[in-house]
Amino acid sequence: MTSVASSVASPPETALSLARAAAGARLDADDAAALLAATHEDFDRLLDLAAAARDAGLEASGRPGILTYSRKVFVPLTTLCRDRCHYCVFVDTPGQLLKKHKPAFMSPEQVLAVVRQGQAMGCKEVLLTLGDRPEDRWPEARAWLDEHGYASTLDYVGHIARLVTEQTGMLAHLNPGVMSADELRILRPVAPSMGMMLETTSRRLFEEPGQVHFGSPDKDPAVRLAVIDDAGRERIPFTTGILVGIGETPRDRAESLVAIRDAHERHAVNGQGHVQEVIVQNFRAKPRTAMQAAPDAELREYVAAVAVARLVMGPRMRIQVPPNLSDPDEFALLVRAGADDWGGVSPLTADHVNPERPWPHLDDLAARTAALGFELRERLTAQPEFVLAAETWLDAAMRAPVAALADPETGLAAAGSSRADAEGPSGREAFRLDRSAPPLDDRTAAPRSSSERSETKRAAPTNAVRRIAEVAASDPLALDDAEWIALLEATGSDLDALTATADDVRRYTVGEAVSLVVNRNLTSSGLRARSTDDATTFTLADAAAVAADAWDLGATELCVQGRLPDDEDPRGYLDLARAVKAAAPGIHLHAYRPQDVRDLAVRGGLGLGGALAALRDAGVDTVPGTGVKILSERVRRLIAPDDLDIDLWIEGITAAHGHGFRSTSVLFYGHVETAAERVAHLRALRRIQDETGGFTEFVPIPLPAPAGGVPLVAGRSSIDEHRAMVAVSRLGLSGSIPHVQIPWTRVGREVAAVLLRSGGDDLGGTLLDGRVKPEAGIEFGQELPVTDAAAIAARLFRPFRQRTTDYREPAPDRKARWR
Repeated sequence: MTSVASSVASPPETALSLARAAAGARLDADDAAALLAATHEDFDRLLDLAAAARDAGLEASGRPGILTYSRKVFVPLTTLCRDRCHYCVFVDTPGQLLKKHKPAFMSPEQVLAVVRQGQAMGCKEVLLTLGDRPEDRWPEARAWLDEHGYASTLDYVGHIARLVTEQTGMLAHLNPGVMSADELRILRPVAPSMGMMLETTSRRLFEEPGQVHFGSPDKDPAVRLAVIDDAGRERIPFTTGILVGIGETPRDRAESLVAIRDAHERHAVNGQGHVQEVIVQNFRAKPRTAMQAAPDAELREYVAAVAVARLVMGPRMRIQVPPNLSDPDEFALLVRAGADDWGGVSPLTADHVNPERPWPHLDDLAARTAALGFELRERLTAQPEFVLAAETWLDAAMRAPVAALADPETGLAAAGSSRADAEGPSGREAFRLDRSAPPLDDRTAAPRSSSERSETKRAAPTNAVRRIAEVAASDPLALDDAEWIALLEATGSDLDALTATADDVRRYTVGEAVSLVVNRNLTSSGLRARSTDDATTFTLADAAAVAADAWDLGATELCVQGRLPDDEDPRGYLDLARAVKAAAPGIHLHAYRPQDVRDLAVRGGLGLGGALAALRDAGVDTVPGTGVKILSERVRRLIAPDDLDIDLWIEGITAAHGHGFRSTSVLFYGHVETAAERVAHLRALRRIQDETGGFTEFVPIPLPAPAGGVPLVAGRSSIDEHRAMVAVSRLGLSGSIPHVQIPWTRVGREVAAVLLRSGGDDLGGTLLDGRVKPEAGIEFGQELPVTDAAAIAARLFRPFRQRTTDYREPAPDRKARWR
């Protein structure tokens, strides 16, 4: 999707507008519209001018060659909303909340549980996103606010923003939709920045039945422009922007950008306006919406909009493009078009507005930014210019918390400035507010203090297990072994509370999506130099045919594992990988356990490092973290003596991560292991992850009889055994290994659905049998078609997401038809 070719020539006025842009003229809507129509050489010239303007602005700002991002935690405070946008999957109705077992609003405890995990990962921004004024449409929202003592949703937003900074020193960025001037003024002391997308100035999209904003009172362009103006009057660093591809015309885009610039300039102080960044966001169609069949924003139009935003807004404006909404191979075009900011990126939480589009890994984003000739640097939620001019742009209450996290010279985030890195005089100590500030409207009596509200609404736990689960949700490292064992052994209502807590952690970190990769298995133990009558064996030619067939069936992954027989040449591991990649170059090869790699290293005479390098050269992309039951030598000797020694498994997986391979991780439970050994296993995985960052997911797998099927708690049902294990896995690994995969082949589809409500978020793979040598794959005869997985998600009222092996988005031509 990187082609930007067009068969249409630029209109004559484009050349004139390009000349005006090159001369530094102030562009009007006619110029912007003409530039949006640029094609061929004019398009290239447009991008060159935009890039030059961006570079000049960065130079003038004292940070040449630097692109920025904010390390954030995304908090979906409520998904209730009074609007009815036709492209949105963020919102829920009260009925949907009930079916999802989801509260109307996140509680302060739930917010802090997620935020503190983000704090431990170095995050400094807390993005509070929510639906517009849900209490005006939904009685359930009004009832929740009344019960908890808040005058309005915005009153609660203010309380949460204040609480976050008091408790963690992190900074809130408020994105609650339309706000009045009074509301903006009252919220200014609790957040250094706020935002609201203009989206478009098109009245047609708002007034015409069937258009995207029809029936959504808060999407009136005049109302949204008034908010942007009011934010300027109140001197609030403000984020806004446009959506590209929601039915607006190029002229609408041009007028929207000019309107943002004009509002920005109207409220300038010492030459600096209040709009701190302009987001140019491309539309992505989502299932279960009125626009699910609409095409995504066309790439050339999107890139042109980024470039025109740069030229209209000028060199000193930050132009932001969300990296998760574009394919990585499109980043070069976006940067060439003048973008200089990637926006907020979370190492912990999903993009709850675009749940099908995961954030890029920060190290990958840094590497891709470097490959484009720029350095990636972290900023705060307020852009550096506003941090450095804090006396003008920040409320007095926010200056100390911001200064605690900022580099005083650049205004960017200071290295080692989060409370996760160092305690000291930071936000919590410096953040002092007038607790007698009035609520945002007069519908309640005198407000209570922040601490009083928190204590009033905190439901008293009924027993130790529930208290332990709440602590684990906020800080998994705070629990000792005895407390984790208590959770693993929970029963009855305690277990219900445990799984509910774990599922909340899942919901508010990795999000609601249930994911699945389209794949096939091939057991490498079956490789033979010559054909045999055994259907489970195969030759290199057969392997090539298997790979080609899997690719033809829509698979994106081939999973290959199993130790070669001693009488087979160990070079077969490499030959097999080469055969797969030659037959299906685009397929992701997920191959070889630490035990298999060790066999190649020893029998092949390559050593561990040499074996891993050879596998990379042969085409292996990631490795399975299987081949171990539990990280206990006692258990290995009793039930799996042929498995790799535990220290050798750890050495092998750590080395694989060090060579750039990411991997899965597992625990087989329900046999001779103790609860303490399960806890030790999870702790060991966290230690490895702290060192390497190489695990993508964790799979708790029940071992079947005769060796397995043993309950940890005598008399506890098998489904409750699984629920406890999944819940503890989610809590124990949260903030470390993001995804908890449910092994549907072991527990069945119905139980898998239950476990997806106990903290799980992934269903693994489809395990296609294929049409070539189906018996050569482990778990042959079990398939989970994409349509069936999507149906499981739908029954849970959760979105379904087809993923790649490394939890990215498949290429468009690889996506299965399931809607």
